[in-house]
Amino acid sequence: MEAYCDLEVDVNGEETFMVDKKIVAQYSGKFTKLFGKSNSTTGKFKVIFHDFPGGAEGFELMLRFCYNNGKPDIGPQNLILAHCAAQFMEMKESVSGGCNLLEQTEKSMREISYWTWSELLIALKQCQNFVLITDSCAVLEKCLDSLVAKLVFSSEVSPCPSSCSPDSSGFRFSCDSKSSESIKTNSSRSTWWFEDLLFLSLMLVEMLVKLMFSRKFDHVVISKFLLFYQKAKFSTSATEEKRKIIEMVIDMHFNMDRSSVSCKTLFGILRVTLGLNINKCSRNKLENMIGLQLDQATLDNLLVPSPYGISYLYDVNLVLRFLKAFLHRGTCLVTPIRIRKVASLVDMYLAEIAPDPSLKPSKFLALATALPDSARDSYDELFHAMDMYLEVHTGLSEEERLKICCGLNYEKLSAEACLHLSQNKNFPSKSTVQALIIQQSKLKNLLLATPSSTSFTDSPCSSSDAGKRGNKDKTSEQVVLYAGNFDTSVDNEKLRAHLQGMQWRVMELEKVCRKMQSQMAKMAKSKASGHSYARSLPKLCS
Repeated sequence: MEAYCDLEVDVNGEETFMVDKKIVAQYSGKFTKLFGKSNSTTGKFKVIFHDFPGGAEGFELMLRFCYNNGKPDIGPQNLILAHCAAQFMEMKESVSGGCNLLEQTEKSMREISYWTWSELLIALKQCQNFVLITDSCAVLEKCLDSLVAKLVFSSEVSPCPSSCSPDSSGFRFSCDSKSSESIKTNSSRSTWWFEDLLFLSLMLVEMLVKLMFSRKFDHVVISKFLLFYQKAKFSTSATEEKRKIIEMVIDMHFNMDRSSVSCKTLFGILRVTLGLNINKCSRNKLENMIGLQLDQATLDNLLVPSPYGISYLYDVNLVLRFLKAFLHRGTCLVTPIRIRKVASLVDMYLAEIAPDPSLKPSKFLALATALPDSARDSYDELFHAMDMYLEVHTGLSEEERLKICCGLNYEKLSAEACLHLSQNKNFPSKSTVQALIIQQSKLKNLLLATPSSTSFTDSPCSSSDAGKRGNKDKTSEQVVLYAGNFDTSVDNEKLRAHLQGMQWRVMELEKVCRKMQSQMAKMAKSKASGHSYARSLPKLCS
């Protein structure tokens, strides 16, 4: 029977179809509303669609259903297309009791969980063309959920890669030949599916990962997939697309367990973001994640070049933000061991950036004082970093040098560091005197800790030796007296030489006291065991 075409349909400007209005209207509620119940065949009509889902392909699929007496031909390759077209055209049962296309698509959707792996991939590829259509979301979510369910199951079965082959009876993953070949050559079964999902759009990847989170999928594997996806996509993406991809990767990592994301991984992501100008929210998330694991970082990790327009060689402000995030994790998490590791890392970083002539004193001092005093058992490394900085920045004023030295705890400097400081012209004179005062205080405490002179009856030291020793003690006390009357206007070179001599004598006394304490301990031990101890104590003067 010759077909009668009395309706012209323009679909999205892509293609024009000549159809029988009567045949289509008996299945489509939309056409019924347009033409009413009139069965008139006089004249021809024209309908123009601007937003038909799937365009000409979707309309043609709907027509085949109508001209085939409502017999559906629905599969993974066209389910989403048929579902969206049926929704748009308000498909219904025909007057003769024919099939309802919308009901058929919904029935097929309920069987998605039984589809094979390759069937799910086919459906997802088609879904990407309809992600902006609300009616497609249900199909999309069901496909993704079924996909994740199969991945969860695959992670729980035998580690043999052959279980993922098309012929596997363990679970029906009908992978194509390319995917099967990839599985055979992949060293890790947990990553066999990575290449298969590279076609997913950014939006679908985000939906997939969120479903994985809800299914308690291994976060380590999720992280590997995201980094694999990012690396693969970057080779063909424009700058703006790269920015969106890395922002998605950061946001997804932020929702993972901290233990599943290594510090090395986070710094690798950070390097990728350089020059991409990612949004502030994602940047803050990344910096916060790194800050929480700063004790696991290395010096090379921190040596990030400064952003464009900043004169510093390295991005000091970035490291300061890391430290802020680390300290804000709470006292219960910032253990002494962790904070000492960070302090050691900061000292190495300061030594690395100290020679930078563009580095301002305020930035150097901010880094030096960012951690509490308890973070360092010794300030020697920080002192050497300051020495390097002051040697390069010779134009600093006396006031600026003093501010830099505020970051030092002189009580935690070794005798060698104090000696070096007293001889160092880069440091202000007040710092030199302060170091000597602290060292004298340490010596005084050391002398007080030694046994009294009445315990040294066996010592061969003469009275003249004792007198000399008393003179040395007096001289040590004069360091404090002199420091109190210190005037920077006097001859600094002469004063510095005098202070250096005093420091040497203080160090000699420290050594003698330590030796005396050792000898006395041996004597006490000998007496306790009933043996005599004839060795003499060291003389205080030679």
